[in-house]
Amino acid sequence: MRVELSDEADAQVAKIDAWWRQNRLTAPDRFTDELERAFDDLGTIPSLGTVYPQGQPGVRRLLLHRTHYYLYFVEEADRIYVVAMWSCFRGRGPKL
Repeated sequence: MRVELSDEADAQVAKIDAWWRQNRLTAPDRFTDELERAFDDLGTIPSLGTVYPQGQPGVRRLLLHRTHYYLYFVEEADRIYVVAMWSCFRGRGPKL
């Protein structure tokens, strides 16, 4: 199954990646590497993650353990649609 990003999630990923590359000089690719692995895993096992009860029905989230970001997504008939990327340190999740 293919994984696609919403425009908002795409902008969040770009911002996180830029921050990571500027501030994590010893591991500048860690975020994108972990995100790519998560996309591969979701494409194979779309039921990964947990239900996100504060979101719209069907929203799930998957924790990227090494970088501490949540990937929020919905499973659709022909794709996994990523709606947001959010730091787990923010104390609350995104408004979905």
